[in-house]
Amino acid sequence: MLNIFKKHIEKFAQVSDAEFEEIKKYFDTKRATKKENLLEAGQICRHHYFVLTGLLRKFYINEKGNEQTTEFAIETWWLTDNFAYERQVPTEFYIQAIEQSTILYISQDNQEKLLRAFPIMERYFRFVYQRAYAAAQKRIKFLFSFSKEEFYFQAVKNHPEFVQRVPQYLIASYLGFTPEYLSEIRKRLIS
Repeated sequence: MLNIFKKHIEKFAQVSDAEFEEIKKYFDTKRATKKENLLEAGQICRHHYFVLTGLLRKFYINEKGNEQTTEFAIETWWLTDNFAYERQVPTEFYIQAIEQSTILYISQDNQEKLLRAFPIMERYFRFVYQRAYAAAQKRIKFLFSFSKEEFYFQAVKNHPEFVQRVPQYLIASYLGFTPEYLSEIRKRLIS
């Protein structure tokens, strides 16, 4: 299963088998059950998570007491509260497994040690962060450029397998809809 991680690293940086054997020692593996919280609001954010199998989401509780999903992570995606992780401060977010998931995780201390021992991993994490930043920029553009319906249609068009996999109420939470409103939009899409 760790071969998934090695292949992901090799998309951005070349590491030998011997180097990878050392690199993986900086990580721990966890099996998360469906709906298990890996991080809760108020906790110090100590880990950066890499999804080997399964599906995670990041969310917060808004002023109305509703869950507002801000990000998802499927296989080979990373997820954390970057602000809280980098500063080792309490988070405002939750990270939860939507499906039974197998994840790698690394602490900030181990990540710093990894980067010192294997400078090539700086390149890897630079590409990871660049892609995450670009995805966030695209989401912001979509939020300002499209109606809610168009935003949903773009999600269906660009990531059909993802939309099929994520429960409807979580997609609604991500898009800022009620589940009922999303049902109406989906009916229009089918008609």
